[in-house]
Amino acid sequence: MMTYFGLIGYPLSHSFSEGYFTEKFAQIGVSDQFCYETYPLPQIADLPALIASKPGLLGLNVTIPYKEAVMTYLDELSPAAADIGAVNTILFEDGKLIGYNTDVMGFEESLDDFLMENGGPSANALILGTGGAAKAIAWVLKKKGINFHYVSRNPIAGQWSYQDLNEEIIAGVDLIVNTTPLGMSPNIETCPDIPYHCLGKGHRLYDLVYNPTEPLFLKRGRERGAATLNGLAMLHGQAEAAWSIWRNKEDISKKDEETR
Repeated sequence: MMTYFGLIGYPLSHSFSEGYFTEKFAQIGVSDQFCYETYPLPQIADLPALIASKPGLLGLNVTIPYKEAVMTYLDELSPAAADIGAVNTILFEDGKLIGYNTDVMGFEESLDDFLMENGGPSANALILGTGGAAKAIAWVLKKKGINFHYVSRNPIAGQWSYQDLNEEIIAGVDLIVNTTPLGMSPNIETCPDIPYHCLGKGHRLYDLVYNPTEPLFLKRGRERGAATLNGLAMLHGQAEAAWSIWRNKEDISKKDEETR
């Protein structure tokens, strides 16, 4: 029987994961055993019906807007996922749905390389957005002792609005991470509303968007002298971590504990 993996979210106009795993399965010679598909769910309440319709389903990736809402449907959470409050990978095991967060693994590894190549460790950061991906980024920054503020269109206590951002705030940070979908294809003419004219060579801009390879957020930052990185390295890292969960739960559980 074919074993299925897939991606849930909505909408799913473009899926990195589908192409990545389809190519991976071909390379390791298991295309006759494993298949990766996309499952656009207009509402997360459709998840049980999807699972019931796919008896060969072993694992799922989760993307916008369900990384937090999906937790209601899970039986267990890994330690990191429970701490973060967001899930991007699900393992089906012994009739249970177990949630993990591999975004933290992909982000931390790629962030370390990015910072070391561009001036060294960060001291202060902005996280643009407050969704599930933002929570994973915040978890990594806390672990590294990097101070940060969330920036939101609808800020709550302790967060800044985009209108709050000024020259003083931008001068006081050296890392800005965009966790919003602004700039993602096909809406490539959009970008977070920050004061780009305040950016300079001391800034590092990390965008979780990977398609296009240079979102407008990064392009405008690069033009001001900032170092930039898109989300492709993070995606590769989180995808490989997801594959490890699906194929080798014991090893990845140990790694998840080590990231705490």
